[in-house]
Amino acid sequence: MKRNSLLLATALLIGMTGCKNTPVQKEAWISNALDAASYQLKSTAEELSGTNKFPRSIHSGYDVNFLDAQLQRENKAYIDSLHPNPEALQLGQKRLCGIADWTSGFFPGSLWYAYELTGDEELKKRAIEYTNILNPIRELKGTHDVGFMMNCSYGNALRLAPNDTIKAVLVETADNLCARFNPEIGCIRSWDFGAWNFPVIIDNMMNLDLLFNVYKLTGDEKYKNVAVKHAQTTMKNHFRPDYTSYHVVSYNNDGSVEIKQTHQGKNAESAWSRGQAWGVYGYTSCYRETRDTTFLQEAVHIADMIMERVKTDDLIPYWDYDAPAGEKTPRDASAAAVTASAFLELSTFVPDGKKYSDYAETILKNLSGAKYLAAKGSNQGYVLMHSTGSLPHGSEIDVPLNYADYYYMEALKRYIDLKNKG
Repeated sequence: MKRNSLLLATALLIGMTGCKNTPVQKEAWISNALDAASYQLKSTAEELSGTNKFPRSIHSGYDVNFLDAQLQRENKAYIDSLHPNPEALQLGQKRLCGIADWTSGFFPGSLWYAYELTGDEELKKRAIEYTNILNPIRELKGTHDVGFMMNCSYGNALRLAPNDTIKAVLVETADNLCARFNPEIGCIRSWDFGAWNFPVIIDNMMNLDLLFNVYKLTGDEKYKNVAVKHAQTTMKNHFRPDYTSYHVVSYNNDGSVEIKQTHQGKNAESAWSRGQAWGVYGYTSCYRETRDTTFLQEAVHIADMIMERVKTDDLIPYWDYDAPAGEKTPRDASAAAVTASAFLELSTFVPDGKKYSDYAETILKNLSGAKYLAAKGSNQGYVLMHSTGSLPHGSEIDVPLNYADYYYMEALKRYIDLKNKG
């Protein structure tokens, strides 16, 4: 494996040496955002070079009374699921992860986007370095998150500089993802832990892009068929009449629903913010790849629900739409970034798309202001501030998150592309 990894690294480096970028028009606020983001990403990449580690977030603690107030229930109902508070010396320090963490692909993906948008050769060099670290994930079979891990990293590498070496990595990864598909249930299994029989989370919609991309690379319809069936089953069972989504739906072996709940949200029936963003993004992608108007209608319904439910002045949602609104209620910039990216793409598919692009533009401009965009050299090297991972678990509350940075960079690219098309 080590030798193969080295060979792949060499091939990838050679294949990408000649990568060219298309010039883009940049408004003043975008130029400032890209300048700040590039600085943060490069400094972090330099700091962690050679460690085989990736930046994930910042170590943060929690107060149980605060969690009680946010969840509006007594802690005896959830205290056993809380993550331990970090050691005092860790608080405020960078939280790192290894290649098997579900978030490992976002940092190299952010480097790719930053390189694409700036043409900075140092960013390209670092993107190659951190992408190649993930090569062993091609053999990972125990998670659905390989789409996040490999499509955000190798997928962007393939898009910017296609070569057969990268293709092989993505095909092997997609095969392992397809192996988690159960045809009786009609879904890809998400988790291999917990008491659920066959859990499927709304996040899993984000891994379908890997399957669609590999279908286009190979012509093998099995990848597309698995993605489409998963999306159809999720659409049938994950969404409430108002188009808010459960986080988790677990299935019995015959395909009937075992339980519906919201694992990372306020309660089983709440609208967890990032889950709603995963939904609109996933169905927009499904329409792009299939042109099935059923998926487009679902994306529009979810988008309209988001615009109706998010009541914050700056459109950066609270961590859960049903959380008690207040000055101390944590926001989730990651949900906002995912939403902005999805809305920008959705706007190109519908006649009234301007309302979605305008909404996304407002999000992006607010994320690019001093309240959310970190100053150079601050925020432990992350780009955005004020995201929330899993409040019910006391995990990553009001901290930067590497996937917030990734989807922010993607949204900036989509915004620039849209403006350039005029």
